[in-house]
Amino acid sequence: MKGDLPPDDWPGRSVSRIVPSKPHRWHVQVTGKGPDALLLHGAGASSHSWAALIGHLNTSHRVIALDLPGHGWTRSPRGRARLGDVAADIANLCAQEGWAPDLVIGHSAGGAVCLELARQGRLHPRHLVIVNGALENFRGAAGWLFPVMAKMLALNPLTGLLISQGTRSTQQVRSILSSAGTELDEIGLSHYARLIQRRAHVDGTLAMMAQWSLEDLNRALPQIITPALFIHGEKDGAVAVRVAETAAATMPNAKLVVLPGIGHLSHEEAPARVAGEIDRFVTGS
Repeated sequence: MKGDLPPDDWPGRSVSRIVPSKPHRWHVQVTGKGPDALLLHGAGASSHSWAALIGHLNTSHRVIALDLPGHGWTRSPRGRARLGDVAADIANLCAQEGWAPDLVIGHSAGGAVCLELARQGRLHPRHLVIVNGALENFRGAAGWLFPVMAKMLALNPLTGLLISQGTRSTQQVRSILSSAGTELDEIGLSHYARLIQRRAHVDGTLAMMAQWSLEDLNRALPQIITPALFIHGEKDGAVAVRVAETAAATMPNAKLVVLPGIGHLSHEEAPARVAGEIDRFVTGS
């Protein structure tokens, strides 16, 4: 239904559709021709995050970008945002739609989903790309305090409404992204400002954070043999380069490329550079 879709001026809206696959109603965007490439955004974002990179990828791939559970325009039940469940539900969606991703690219928390899909073995991509992957739980007091706070917030049905009503300023979004080492133009900032005005999106983001746990995945990294490329912005203030260094060193067929002068949203800040690294990785050139 049109009412379930993003507004007409949303990035990629012309190829948006809603795909029911229990227990979700997924918002997906599919464009291009070639081997399937599955794109998984990070917590708090949506498929719009890939818009610039898709312009580089869809000449060589059929690109499938989706909104993660509870994010953007994907409608999801509460309690279905654990890492293993998210990956399993995405695999079910791919099977239902006949998608066979040859390449899976994940940003931040989407990078963890990318690796979890490989760990579960229900999809069989030939290449994995993890962009500024969030593969480490919070340390110190934040390690126990933040998940508890997120869980409490997620359980309160008024939280999303209160947060979304109180956070409308593009300037506020700029401040948040600047702390992650990222600078976007006004258009890029406006997309995030519009997202966090959506109560359902805020609720979905909080639910994911409240249920997020990476211990099992990190223990399994040495067993993931699929060739993997880690791309990480040197200036990332949200996830240290050290996290990517550790993960890449742990996996048997992984390598790391660090992008100087780039922050947490590498694929939005420098889409051509990220696309070039992906192309060299996939083609072996």
